[in-house]
Amino acid sequence: MNINELMKQAQQFQEKLATVQNDLGNRQVSGSAGAGMVVATLNGRGELLGIAIEKALVQPDNVEMLQDLVVSAVNDGLNKAKDLGKSEMSRLTGGFNIPGLF
Repeated sequence: MNINELMKQAQQFQEKLATVQNDLGNRQVSGSAGAGMVVATLNGRGELLGIAIEKALVQPDNVEMLQDLVVSAVNDGLNKAKDLGKSEMSRLTGGFNIPGLF
């Protein structure tokens, strides 16, 4: 393989990578905690889009529990976004794990 062919393949890979990253930004995942009483919605890039909290949890004496549930829901969503990203990258790389891509 000559250097020109290698450069062409690298450019094609970069274009596909940009497309996948853009697509991940348009996909959504949800993480939840407290049996669904707190739901965090994130995009496939791991950006937090919204939080839904059951009204019953919004009590002055429940602040610490509510904070813990929000953290748990966001972390659950982040894990799902990361798994989605890994899945999409795996499709792009043919199953090879390339450090630093995701």
